[in-house]
Amino acid sequence: MAFRVFVRDWWKPNPAWPNGREPGAGPRHVIRARVETEAEAHALARRYNETHDPGPLSRKAEYESL
Repeated sequence: MAFRVFVRDWWKPNPAWPNGREPGAGPRHVIRARVETEAEAHALARRYNETHDPGPLSRKAEYESL
């Protein structure tokens, strides 16, 4: 089975909401188009999340099966 690793924001800017942001999963931005195992996808997502600041919109890496 193959997997795609991507990042997306979990908040979107909205000045009318508390802290200037509202919940909303943003579009996916692929960081690795395809890996062959779930273990490899998990490791890539974990490494990205450990080495990148999520910022105010909480950008995090995830993966999905293809």
